[in-house]
Amino acid sequence: MSKPVRVRFAPSPTGPLHIGGVRTALFNYLFAKKHSGVFYLRIEDTDQNRFVPGAEQYIFEALEWLGISPSETVGKNEKFGPYRQSERKYLYRQYADQLIDSGNAYYAFDTAEALDFHRKQHEEQGKTFIYNWHNREKLDTSLVLSKEETDKRIAEGEDFVIRFKTPVNETLHLHDIIRGDIQFETNLLDDKVLFKSDGMPTYHLANIVDDHLMETSHVIRGEEWLPSMPLHVLLYRSFGWEAPEFAHLPLILKPVGNGKLSKRDGDKLGFPVFPLEWKTEEGISSGYREKGFFPEAVINFLALLGWNDGTDKELFSLDELVEAFDLNRVHKSGAKFDPEKNKWFNHQYLQKQSNANLAKDFTVILNEKGISVAEDKLEVLISLIKERAHFVSEFWELSDFFLQAPTSYDEKAAKNWNADTPRLLQELISVMENIGEFTSSNVEMIVKDWMTKNEIGMGKVMQPFRLSLVGALKGPHLFDIVEWIGKAETIKRLEKAIATL
Repeated sequence: MSKPVRVRFAPSPTGPLHIGGVRTALFNYLFAKKHSGVFYLRIEDTDQNRFVPGAEQYIFEALEWLGISPSETVGKNEKFGPYRQSERKYLYRQYADQLIDSGNAYYAFDTAEALDFHRKQHEEQGKTFIYNWHNREKLDTSLVLSKEETDKRIAEGEDFVIRFKTPVNETLHLHDIIRGDIQFETNLLDDKVLFKSDGMPTYHLANIVDDHLMETSHVIRGEEWLPSMPLHVLLYRSFGWEAPEFAHLPLILKPVGNGKLSKRDGDKLGFPVFPLEWKTEEGISSGYREKGFFPEAVINFLALLGWNDGTDKELFSLDELVEAFDLNRVHKSGAKFDPEKNKWFNHQYLQKQSNANLAKDFTVILNEKGISVAEDKLEVLISLIKERAHFVSEFWELSDFFLQAPTSYDEKAAKNWNADTPRLLQELISVMENIGEFTSSNVEMIVKDWMTKNEIGMGKVMQPFRLSLVGALKGPHLFDIVEWIGKAETIKRLEKAIATL
């Protein structure tokens, strides 16, 4: 690489950050760290009509939660500041004027009504209206007006835009790191608006100027920006600047059907498409954080949407992703979003968590229910149930019978309860009362020895025993439950089941 790596994530604060945007940020972050470069964040808020209060702070908070905060951004190491485009608007007019002076752009005075007329006229003829080389000298532009007339109309306050003058009859041979060599015919491109008379640039001009001034080495962005690549390369050329290298990431696709993943898909199938919860007057959109996902799990599954390291490995720490990441291994085709796989990743990361950390999270749930458990005892409980959980929020359902005696019994399981069951369980209580060391292994050995000596079938005791303690035929190893709830509670539950069933 000829120059230091500097890459950026440049979202617009128009709402919550979509998970596709998070993946773009992640791939930029991984690429920067891999090459000892800089990952910076620029807020592209030139379209003030679409600005949403709170969206900018949401972006910063989401990236911080995920552990991929930028090295430079608004209010942080502003080496090339400001990092908010609305605060840079004084910059852009001079560059638009520079393109006018070099003959690479022109003023256009067409009204909205005039453009609408041309569109409808073309539609009637079965054509599509494109503002470019074939009609720009027939429309209301500085290309057909004298300089004096152009200056007069601008001075009188007439509305105008500055359009890029796309070259004619040229084949652009461009290279994308992910997609390889691509060709574009300039005659098929339209003359994009670069600057408006309200003093604000469009995305195209501001983006190019800022990427240049902020010394961006690589532009890694979504596939939807691929059609803009020829214009952006032509703008760099028109300014006499070296263009960055480009890499266009594949789309994240719907789990079911065709097309790009949307919020509607998440609402319909019950999974988040935003990293954090987002509240509006219309309601609340769920976030991965609030749903109980670990940030490391979110990062891991996002990294594997459209990329892999060439092996079957699926679990990567952030450091391992940095080490393995290579843009050349990013796929060209879209990646299907799999909500069940997301849960699988979270399950894997839950297993990696210490029982002490999980106990802190579970304590919050227990406090809401008015239940208090000693920390060391709670850690033991978690060790018995976490293998079955995807989220900490599932711990209560997996362990409620540890913390409170059953108030009802599964009817289907109760069918195994027969006339001889109360007598056997009463004998079991007698066995229990005489056990000194009330540990899982010791109780299991003594109970099984009692059943063997008395030639009692396993099913005759073990199923009613579990039903008495749990209320259903579920849960971890029965004698682990026995040890955790203790002798007195075990006997109490057996006596209650005998009396009830």
